Amino acid sequence: MRLFKNLLAITGVIIALSPLAVMADQNNGHSHAVGNVQLGPRPFYLVEDMQKSALKTELQQCSEGPFYKTDFSIGHRGAALQFPEHTKQSYEAAARMGAGIVECDVTFTKDKELVCRHSQCDLETTTNILETNLAGNCSVQPDFTSATPYKNVKCCTSDITVAEFKTLKGKMDAGNRNAKTLAEFLNATPSFRTDLYSANGTLLTHKESIQLFKKLGVKMTPELKSASVPMPFNGFTQAAYAQKLINEYKAAGVKAKNVWPQSFNLEDVRYWIANEPTFGKQAVYLETLDVPEQVPAAIAKLPSLAAEGVKIVAPPMWVLVTLDANNKIVPSEYAIAAKAAGLDIITWTLERSGLLKNISGNPYYYQSVLDGIKTEGDMMVMLDVLAQDVGIIGIFSDWPATVTYYANCMNLK
Repeated sequence: MRLFKNLLAITGVIIALSPLAVMADQNNGHSHAVGNVQLGPRPFYLVEDMQKSALKTELQQCSEGPFYKTDFSIGHRGAALQFPEHTKQSYEAAARMGAGIVECDVTFTKDKELVCRHSQCDLETTTNILETNLAGNCSVQPDFTSATPYKNVKCCTSDITVAEFKTLKGKMDAGNRNAKTLAEFLNATPSFRTDLYSANGTLLTHKESIQLFKKLGVKMTPELKSASVPMPFNGFTQAAYAQKLINEYKAAGVKAKNVWPQSFNLEDVRYWIANEPTFGKQAVYLETLDVPEQVPAAIAKLPSLAAEGVKIVAPPMWVLVTLDANNKIVPSEYAIAAKAAGLDIITWTLERSGLLKNISGNPYYYQSVLDGIKTEGDMMVMLDVLAQDVGIIGIFSDWPATVTYYANCMNLK
């Protein structure tokens, strides 16, 4: 399968998509110079850490590039491994690392404006709101009569207006719920991440993200986040919410083929298919699957999803793979069933687990293949199985350079 893909891609693609090429803006048709894709040392480190294999040799032979932007590499909240998620800086880093598609998770403010946040109520962990006067607007205030006053604190975009939202600064997503002081609460970034790029995280509205992505020459995958407040919210219905997301792309002149709207709520996907069919063709149904016991029901549902017009499903990585008798990573029953149903597959999230040698402490994304994970380089093995054997069309990553390196080497678009 890999050889066939390489033969198809070997002529023209590298030249047309080389780092110094001038290419059409994918969103508005105008030509502009694309910046040089820069991957940094991490992908090379992972390849060298692989156990000896034909795949390692193949990946080593790609070390000199050229490296180009690829839609197979999707920036998950930008480049959230080291940059504050859903900030201008995180998005720019993802594009620089060759992500051809970048994600804005979409929620709404008190005045019903759409903004980029992973959750409607995560401002206390992803921004500096608790250090500002806007802390008084938070839905759940710190309880200073408690030894752990920040245990239940909750600050939502729906607590503030879009103008107030824009005064905040993004930070690395973290909060110590057992903290006794604000400083302790804020100083909680996981050890496998960093605060070095969080000095000035610029928050964006959804409209601003569209304009930035057009400037960067990347395609777009907005995720309509579940509301944390009862809907309708001051007359703002779920359907109006789903429609407003699409309207902002149409108003900006973005073609539907360059947008993959996503939701964990199947009703949102159904809405887009029925009411915005050109955008609905690329609507992504995100599967909420946390443990193996949930998978059989998800498999049983796949044919009906396809029958009602869903084209793309997106489960977490672990759902798509399993181990054979020799502890080799292979496609799972879900992966085989999804392809049999005629569904395309996107998955999530690479580079979100910290050191794989410590994976037993944070096993979510690799839970189905733990006994097959031996080195950090096995991340590339996992990626190869997902790409070549499962046949995914793209993968979200907190550090898109890793996926870009692999996709370039395998001549994936």
